[in-house]
Amino acid sequence: MKVTRSNILTAIALLVLVAALPSAIRDTIETGRVYLFSWQFFKELPQRLTGPGRLRFILQPSIAILIGLRGGIADARAGQMPYIYGLLTAGRERKELVRSGLKAVRDLVAMGIVLDAVAQLLIYRQVHPGAALVVGPVLIGLPYAVSRALTNRVVRFLGKTD
Repeated sequence: MKVTRSNILTAIALLVLVAALPSAIRDTIETGRVYLFSWQFFKELPQRLTGPGRLRFILQPSIAILIGLRGGIADARAGQMPYIYGLLTAGRERKELVRSGLKAVRDLVAMGIVLDAVAQLLIYRQVHPGAALVVGPVLIGLPYAVSRALTNRVVRFLGKTD
């Protein structure tokens, strides 16, 4: 395997998650609940917006939108269907759409996972790996997919595919 920035970021994200697993397992055994599926997770969600790392709630989606714009323009020029529509309906092409989307936001997702874990550590003094796996990627995946799909439609509508 070639050592690239993407591989290093992915490895760091995986190491953070693996390092957090023992305390998450201990918490699950002690409390009898899985944090990600508990009311505590939903109750603490607003704290993430005001605590350390709150700037990521603006930066990560913004960068994901910019990457989605670039992907949507490329899709329109290649004559491909809008991203979300393709994910839902294109049987054979779905795998390639998922692959291209993951490739485009891989670094951003890895950084999102690490940043969420660091924010949890600063706010709660504990890292819940399941929450880091959900919150970080959702901040990126949804804005990316929507902006890629909408950009494709706008570029096609305006006829700017050449």
